[in-house]
Amino acid sequence: MIRTCAAFLFSTSLLACSASLQTPKESEERPNILFIYSDDHATGAVGCYANSVVASHAQTPNIDALAADGMRFDRAFCTNGICAPARAVVLTGKHSHVNGVPDNGASFDGSQATFPKLLRASGYQTALIGKWHLKSTPTGFDHWEVLPGQGEYYSPAFERPGPNYVEGAPIAEGTIERRRLPGYATEVTTDLAIEWLEQERDPAKPFLLMVQHKAPHRSWMPGPEEHALYEGQQLPEPTTLFDDYAGRADGAKTQEMTIARHMWLWYDLKVRSAQWGLADGEPILDGPDKWAQGMEDRMDEAQLAAWDAAYQPRNEAFAAGVRSGELSGAALVRWKYQRYIKDYLRCIAGVDKSVGELVTWLEEHGLDQNTIVVYTSDQGFYLGEHGWYDKRWMYEPSLQLPLVVRWPGTIKAGGVDDHLVQNLDFAPTFLEAAGLKPAADIQGLSLLPLMRGEEPGPGAWRESIYYRYFEVGIHAVPQHYGVRTERHKLINYYGLDQWELFDLELDPDEMTNLIEDPKYAETRERLKAELTRLRTDCGDQD
Repeated sequence: MIRTCAAFLFSTSLLACSASLQTPKESEERPNILFIYSDDHATGAVGCYANSVVASHAQTPNIDALAADGMRFDRAFCTNGICAPARAVVLTGKHSHVNGVPDNGASFDGSQATFPKLLRASGYQTALIGKWHLKSTPTGFDHWEVLPGQGEYYSPAFERPGPNYVEGAPIAEGTIERRRLPGYATEVTTDLAIEWLEQERDPAKPFLLMVQHKAPHRSWMPGPEEHALYEGQQLPEPTTLFDDYAGRADGAKTQEMTIARHMWLWYDLKVRSAQWGLADGEPILDGPDKWAQGMEDRMDEAQLAAWDAAYQPRNEAFAAGVRSGELSGAALVRWKYQRYIKDYLRCIAGVDKSVGELVTWLEEHGLDQNTIVVYTSDQGFYLGEHGWYDKRWMYEPSLQLPLVVRWPGTIKAGGVDDHLVQNLDFAPTFLEAAGLKPAADIQGLSLLPLMRGEEPGPGAWRESIYYRYFEVGIHAVPQHYGVRTERHKLINYYGLDQWELFDLELDPDEMTNLIEDPKYAETRERLKAELTRLRTDCGDQD
């Protein structure tokens, strides 16, 4: 039976994994790997998924084309729905409690084994460009240039090795070089990636290129070419936009991530309240002058003029509606939703354009047939479901992540897979594709059999996934862990001593907590036993 988690979890050094390296057959040409990673991209904002009310409005033709030419995974999930932990899971193929990054406050230990290190040791040329967000400097890459912290949308700064840089050594003077580049982050990241392909790639070696975008992370600032998208349109609302959380665990009622009450006018919604004479406080929620300061400091004259031309007329109409009383209560929430969802989708359109540019480059240089192209995100995101933005919860909109893969000759075009897969699975997949045997302490499973269209036999694939959210404080989302099967989900909010149980077939929006329903008593106990098994197998015993 294929493991769901490795039994031996504690050897994390590269030395422990080096025995797993196998020389690939010389007669086989190893594939290049282009890993395109966005930040906070919900499946509900990918056209080919068509699983939300806004999906048909998402302008993602290039991501959709990847799915049409390759495979779309319909049950791909994260293990910990927040930025830094998800990135550590991807690199290591191990759960957060093993790789040492349970939350955004932790620093990634770069001495541990990662799939880029193993690929490089086996002859791959490796590069990382874009968002890193793991506090330590990247290891395992021949070339890297990354956004410091979260990065900025406009005129972003990038960091790269300086003249005194030594991989894995402490940061000191001269080890890191920072430069600020003109333009928009998504476009600059793409340009840097293509520059590496054209100027530094060694044609004699297979390559791993990780292109990791800031977008569509908060504060959802679209690029100049996307400002006009959705202008004059009224996008559909999710049916749960005004969820009252009746019957759910207490955390759903006390969280701080609602569109109605927890978005800042300047930072999130692009409205300078003082400019329009609007009052601070409820119901016009305001916050620190982060967004206005960032705009003035980082946009050049042309960018600022284009921004004001797009947003000032919209903001004038908004201010007039507030003063007249037309925009209040539910109407104000609906306005905030429209501003948020349009800006979010505008950022997505920019990322999709990047995907198209990268794939076109591969095709123009004859590399498309032997390159695995992966598009995915660190986790999902709320597009107004339950009245929320952000992520973190084990509910479906943030648990599920988009995953499309194209690999001509291996993946049949138009494939759709519905097995339970996780971001744990990227590392073993890439290693096996390169002819390497993943080490025993990797907790994920290789997706190669699924990508080839093979149907695993009974017991040959996981029947449940394990999720745990560790972070305390941000958005007041309670810590929790749980298990999801094909049909059911059980969540334990252990700090609250409360549980939730959902039947996803009958209740896909997760509105009805069945934990006390006698009809689900057997299901509840079975899932609790499965959760205990998963926690034991994964070594997450607190």
